[in-house]
Amino acid sequence: MNKLTPLKLIPFLIVVAISLIIWFLIPIPNAVDSNAWHLLALFVGTIAAIIGKVLPIGAVSIIAISLVALTGVTNSGSFKGAIVDALSGFSNDLIWLIGISIMISISLNKTGLGSRIGYYIISLFGKKTLGIAYSLAFAETILAPITPSNTARGGGIIHPIMRSISNSFNSKAEDGTSSKIGRYLALVNYNINPITSAMFITATAPNPLIVNLIVNETNHGNMITWSMWAIAAFVPAIISLILTPLIIYVLYKPEITSTPDAPNFAKECIRNLGPISTAEKITIGIFLLLLIMWIGVPSMIFGPMFTINPTTAAFIGLSLLLITGVISWDDVLKNKGAWDTIIWFSALVMMATYLGKLGLIKWMSLTVGTIIHSMGINWFYGMLILLLIYVYSHYFFASTTAHITAMFSAFFAAGLSIGAPAMFLGLILSFSSSLMMSITHYGTGTAPIIFGSGYTTLGEWWKTGFIVSFINLIIWLFIGGMWWKILGYW
Repeated sequence: MNKLTPLKLIPFLIVVAISLIIWFLIPIPNAVDSNAWHLLALFVGTIAAIIGKVLPIGAVSIIAISLVALTGVTNSGSFKGAIVDALSGFSNDLIWLIGISIMISISLNKTGLGSRIGYYIISLFGKKTLGIAYSLAFAETILAPITPSNTARGGGIIHPIMRSISNSFNSKAEDGTSSKIGRYLALVNYNINPITSAMFITATAPNPLIVNLIVNETNHGNMITWSMWAIAAFVPAIISLILTPLIIYVLYKPEITSTPDAPNFAKECIRNLGPISTAEKITIGIFLLLLIMWIGVPSMIFGPMFTINPTTAAFIGLSLLLITGVISWDDVLKNKGAWDTIIWFSALVMMATYLGKLGLIKWMSLTVGTIIHSMGINWFYGMLILLLIYVYSHYFFASTTAHITAMFSAFFAAGLSIGAPAMFLGLILSFSSSLMMSITHYGTGTAPIIFGSGYTTLGEWWKTGFIVSFINLIIWLFIGGMWWKILGYW
């Protein structure tokens, strides 16, 4: 008989206790509907279960959907209405955009195109250690629009390349030689990942969730398109990408600063990959087509009637990869990460949406706004307080998605209530939701992969993460804010 793998008992009991206390023992505020409060109990319990890893996040989400349908907190008049509400997240096109995009990104690893891109860039710019660092950053940036899993991009594609280069210079974690070049490249490898994740809606899984939350909170008054997001991120992202390797270079200067053999090593790796295959050529063509559709080129040329929905574009891209045989349906079925993402995104988006519809987010935001108003400060400083709390509370989260789902709507609504411009507030919170990944060794899925390779100590990792995150916040808040003003976004 197979060994059973039930939920973790102690975290589960804590989650149940938290949910029951909110549901039964904490008095419901006068301005809050009882259904909204009970949904909050389920929502907080779901987030606590994700943080406590009671079960895998997908399993927790299935239970959450079941409880919402069973309790009828979104639709007390009908059990049929409750299950329709509980499953409503699956009809959200942004959730399918991410799920399908993850399936599309299979082709990068399967064809070897991701590694080929990385090694090719290093062969051009890798004569200095700084050049290798910028090559890794450049490769990440190229891959970011088409790899919605920042873990797959930073940990699955770029990190093996970084380790190969480090090993070629005899800088290894296990023999105490990581200070030669490995420590520096590992820190760059990780701290670039949050920046590229902030650059595109399709660069990390929670970004479409953020777009959805902003749209819901402003009653569809502030829709952020793929191209709007990318343009808004462009200037602050380029500055962050330039400065981050330099900052880490100052903090932990590698012993090896000149790497004349790195380009030859990269060329050898490319030779081992062989000539560019038909599958890689097809993949490049499909990715270019996807970018053209996501950017909105058809509508620019032929008019708004030819606007292609980003999710429709993703389905077209996946269809072409299947038709050409670059990936098989079996590959898609085996991609547990994609299907898992669709499940848990649907549950979390559904719960967050109904917390807004039932008025709880508005009540919370007005409460926080009143506290900030009582401090007698203007909207900018109030927004700054909200931003710093939002970002550095990530020390208490092991999941960006859990953090965003738990706090984004409330903090966005609170900022609106104190008079912050909707787009300025929405953009800085959106981009900070990726930038905050850098602060810990458990802040996102990429972190344990790179930290676990052993090139840095915990102290080095946390020190670098805090300094880089703080500088990035300054860049995106002030330079980004001016850029968005020039664009007319606020």
